[in-house]
Amino acid sequence: MTVRVLIADDQELLRASLETVLGADERIDVIANVDDGDAAIEACRAHRVDVALMDVRMPRVNGIEATREIVALAAEGRLRTRVLVLTTFDLDEYVFAAIEAGASGFLTKDARPAELVDAICRVHDGDAVVAPRATAALLQHVRRAHAASGGGPACPGAPGGPTALAPLSPRERDVVSLLAAGASNDEIGERLYLTTNTVKTHVKSILAKLGLPDRIHVVIWAYEHGVVRPGEGVGPS
Repeated sequence: MTVRVLIADDQELLRASLETVLGADERIDVIANVDDGDAAIEACRAHRVDVALMDVRMPRVNGIEATREIVALAAEGRLRTRVLVLTTFDLDEYVFAAIEAGASGFLTKDARPAELVDAICRVHDGDAVVAPRATAALLQHVRRAHAASGGGPACPGAPGGPTALAPLSPRERDVVSLLAAGASNDEIGERLYLTTNTVKTHVKSILAKLGLPDRIHVVIWAYEHGVVRPGEGVGPS
């Protein structure tokens, strides 16, 4: 299956370079490239875009606003697009805002071609991608934001702790705990004595039950609902 990709970046040379690199892979079909967020939204509406490669800092409508709109339209069933953010700096605060807006991950613009293609395919398959050296920073950002909010559920009346976990099985709760600690599927499998495929099945079930797009948002959900507190984990049962 070919992944239909949109490139959104305000640098023409970078767009051309990305289109050349991605077009060389038979799994990728670059269907359009645009120079701002508003054009990205319109292109996603006009074409069957699977994955949008989104720059953050663009004129008129920036990548965060565009991501939020695209994710909202996808949630309504009007689009099927998932967003992968490309940024110059892996610790850019704007990137964290894009993740919170619903992006399925981010890579830096110096990522190797094979790494970028792999990330696009993984996002298309429903996984989440974070630049390896930025994973710890992302978790730190989520914990810091949660601590600043007082450490309880993010929204008044939102269920917290055991109530929030009610839809999940005991083993799924264990997986949520380890996801919130930043563990990979392989690490979760080793910790819980499960195969990687079984872990993937649990993650898919968790996403379906909680109505979340990917594992990054499971981490955010865990902190926002008080399931995990800064510096703690709920711990395998």
